[in-house]
Amino acid sequence: MSVLSDKWIRKMSKDHNMISPFEEKQVRGSSISYGLSSFGYDARVSDEFKIFTNVNSEIVDPKNFKATNFVTKKVSECIIPPNSFVLARTVEKFKIPNDVLVICLGKSTYARCGIIVNVTPLEPGWEGYVTLEFSNTTPLPAKIYANEGVAQFIFLKGNEKPEVSYADRDGKYMGQTGVTLPKV
Repeated sequence: MSVLSDKWIRKMSKDHNMISPFEEKQVRGSSISYGLSSFGYDARVSDEFKIFTNVNSEIVDPKNFKATNFVTKKVSECIIPPNSFVLARTVEKFKIPNDVLVICLGKSTYARCGIIVNVTPLEPGWEGYVTLEFSNTTPLPAKIYANEGVAQFIFLKGNEKPEVSYADRDGKYMGQTGVTLPKV
């Protein structure tokens, strides 16, 4: 298994729409950086956020998760309550080739503020907008910025195509378009 370079990511995004919209160089300035890097792609978070709330004092149950556990906001800056979390999605839509696995890691700018980004691997054949989870590990409110970089996606080429891709098995998160809550 090898890590794929900026040249491969650029070619796949331009020729096969693997990442859309695609930024072919790092965009910096006053934003948290996003776009193509040497061996990955820094994706942005959209302006749609689902902020966890315990106002209903419900049990968090992955087999019976209730949408009432969240407050939905469309904002340019999202405040994560202390010791809580927010769900969001990427600005970019991904279309993963059948012989590639994608691992996502949070950006150090957020990690150094106690904000952890979690994303499960993007499996071969998966398509859609990526649901992102931001955990605020601090006892203070924390801010994240819409349309700025939040996580780096690293593309790993498998030694061969799997027998069954995510698309072949009709994975439950295939083709998600918005922030998607847990499913069983």
